[in-house]
Amino acid sequence: MTVNTNQPPLDTQQQLVHQSQGKLKKYQDLVIGRTDLRTLITYECVTLCSTWVPGALGLFLRGHLYKWLLGSVGRNVVFGANVVLRHPHKIFIGDNVVIDDSCVLDAKGRDNTGIVIGDNVFVGRNSLVYCQNGNICIGDNANIGSNCQIFSANSVNIGQDVLMGAYSYLVGGGHIAQDTTIPINRQGRKALGITVEEDVWLGAGVTVLDGMTIGKGVIVGAGAVVKDSASSYAIIGGVPAKVLGDRTMKRELKP
Repeated sequence: MTVNTNQPPLDTQQQLVHQSQGKLKKYQDLVIGRTDLRTLITYECVTLCSTWVPGALGLFLRGHLYKWLLGSVGRNVVFGANVVLRHPHKIFIGDNVVIDDSCVLDAKGRDNTGIVIGDNVFVGRNSLVYCQNGNICIGDNANIGSNCQIFSANSVNIGQDVLMGAYSYLVGGGHIAQDTTIPINRQGRKALGITVEEDVWLGAGVTVLDGMTIGKGVIVGAGAVVKDSASSYAIIGGVPAKVLGDRTMKRELKP
């Protein structure tokens, strides 16, 4: 795990507001990730012709045209309407994946690997999977519910067969705030990363804070805030989350 305090405090804000470069260059840095004309034209043509198109025609167009933008994409991948791809050359998708309507896959970064999604993964409607120079890996057979957010300024690894309930949030980074004489968004960022091991069930509305490891087979109750790592097969819940039981025992532990 690392603490990164050298990069600009907010990449997106810096690109849109503080830099003196032109609007087109800002757009290419923020959205496309490359500055050559050919990549720009390809991105614009593909998104214009397919991103917004409803129904079966839209599914057909995106299934064929998004391959021109992505780092790699497997067989039988479905992209819903209004899916947003940023830095798409750093997005790698396996077979039999569904990215539902209005999701955002944002692999933004200077030197990161980006987003890797395994086979048989479902990402629910309106979910955001986004990097700030970090990496995100989602294992095979994972199910990400609607309106979830997975953020990485370092690394977020989600294991196989993970269930992530709606409105859950993996917070893979934070801000340094020790100096009260400097605004927080100018003090740099800290990012330790998150690991969610295989066969974990995160209930709806769960928040997992930076630096946490959730062990194999853990169940996290709805609405919990996880600020301490959880060992394998534990049942945890609450704000902050505490151990409520153990899946390997016949009876639950007392809270």
